[in-house]
Amino acid sequence: MPSTLERKPLGHFLLTRGVVKQEHLDRALEEQKLSNHQKLLGELLVEKSFCTEDQITEALAEAYDVPYARVSPRIADPKVIGLLPREFLEKHQVLPLFLVEGTLTIAVPEPANLFLIEEIERLVGHPTQVVAATIRDISATLLAYLPSANAFVLDDLAGDSPAEALKLVQPRVEIAADSGQAAGDAAIIKLVDYCIQHALKDGASDIHIEPGDSELRIRYRIDGRLTEKLRPPYQMHAAIAARLKNMAGLDTTERRLPQEGDIRLLQGSQSIDLHLGIMPGKWGEKIVIRILEREKSTASLERLGFGYQTLKQWRKLIAQPNGLLLVTGPSGSGKTATLYASLQEINSAEVNICTLEDPVSSALHGINQFQVNDKAGFTFPSALRSLLRQDPDVVMVGEIRDPETARIATQAAMTGHLVLSTVHSNDAPSAVIRLFNLGVEPYLVGTSLAGVLSQRLVRKLCQSCKEPYVPTITERRQLEKFGGPFDDTLYRPKGCPRCRHLGYHGRVGIYELLVIEDMLSERLNQGIALQDLREAACKLGMKTLRVDGVEKVKAGVTTLEEVYRVTA
Repeated sequence: MPSTLERKPLGHFLLTRGVVKQEHLDRALEEQKLSNHQKLLGELLVEKSFCTEDQITEALAEAYDVPYARVSPRIADPKVIGLLPREFLEKHQVLPLFLVEGTLTIAVPEPANLFLIEEIERLVGHPTQVVAATIRDISATLLAYLPSANAFVLDDLAGDSPAEALKLVQPRVEIAADSGQAAGDAAIIKLVDYCIQHALKDGASDIHIEPGDSELRIRYRIDGRLTEKLRPPYQMHAAIAARLKNMAGLDTTERRLPQEGDIRLLQGSQSIDLHLGIMPGKWGEKIVIRILEREKSTASLERLGFGYQTLKQWRKLIAQPNGLLLVTGPSGSGKTATLYASLQEINSAEVNICTLEDPVSSALHGINQFQVNDKAGFTFPSALRSLLRQDPDVVMVGEIRDPETARIATQAAMTGHLVLSTVHSNDAPSAVIRLFNLGVEPYLVGTSLAGVLSQRLVRKLCQSCKEPYVPTITERRQLEKFGGPFDDTLYRPKGCPRCRHLGYHGRVGIYELLVIEDMLSERLNQGIALQDLREAACKLGMKTLRVDGVEKVKAGVTTLEEVYRVTA
């Protein structure tokens, strides 16, 4: 391999070969310069279709005086591939080809990475000979052999599954014959059950089944973060999709349009509801399974993470006989859990509580729950109008998303009903402006709105392994800015078996409560700008999301990084 001083740049070889024109090369070099060299020249040329990946790799091979190879599963020795760990192969996209007389021949996409080559020699204990190959060819060859590392998906699942088997309630339709690999095969049923059982065991809220270019990955959303769990062979994707469609009673032959359905399972005496969403993509159907445990007990308000003063104010608001209460935040921020806990707290035999949801997340004992059905015309506005004729005391509307629902909800709050609902906004004051934008007159908002609760979920430090440390100067400044003086000790994640070595276990809410007092109500009646509303709310004592989060950091519940991750 020539030295760095002797080697000519990649662009020289591409021009000499007639692969690119000078003007194309200049454009790519200029863009690379503007991006502070965050992308390689070859990547930019391929992205702009000035040349192909094969042409780049051939030029790199010439530049570094190494052979260029079109690798495929036919020329790779499976035993030699096993010399390097699977994680190393996937991370660096390198392919051991064969071992001859003690020398390992290995295909790499970037021959310039001498440190990587030295690391390979250290791991395998053999001198190496490098050939250049495209990432496309290397990935395809690895895919042909690496699924064997996932043999447990088919062979070892039974021994790694919970004792209680899953039983499908009211089995649906017959499986279509053209579903690829038969969705009724024992291996496919075992894999699908395994994914659901272990998602439940790990406390996951969603399962993502995602096909890529000749690969398939399965990820769980745990504590709000996606974690990869399995890499089954790509060829199993069609059968997995058909199996899930069959369980949900969907059309197993439809692969061009989105589909949604529901699955009910029994695990022992526990009833589990799954919501299935399927979206056709470039490489196949992406599947998301949302886990709704019907019999999962609703957490009390105390367990959600409210501070003392915020909880006292919120309890006072939900005890009122009328008014509009909004809970706001992005998807997955725990709004439904807060509403459910609030309804359970005020639930009694003397109160008629009714909910309109899409979908009904959990069954609430003693509360009338209704699920809207847009296809049947049972929309939020029409359902809410009908519900108000059912003599309710308290009404929960899953989401205010259109002007008509907003108008009916505010009018109901003015006529003797306590109405709880959700909207999407960045903070509590923004939710008020959201009502204005939906066409609700300012005087109606000022008269009907009693309070807005904005919330986020942050991961909790694992109480079994969190470790103390002294904060940096920057951390100290941030903490003192939002939370005032504090002790010199904070806590950070470490990792242990209980938290799956992540350092975090479970989630807790941080909250911002805007109470509409008389003075603020008068200003709303006249209309008010967002910034003016924020300033007025803070003067009246509203604690912002970040302030509440910092208090939990100081108490050792979470970390500053988590608070900043979820707050603007």
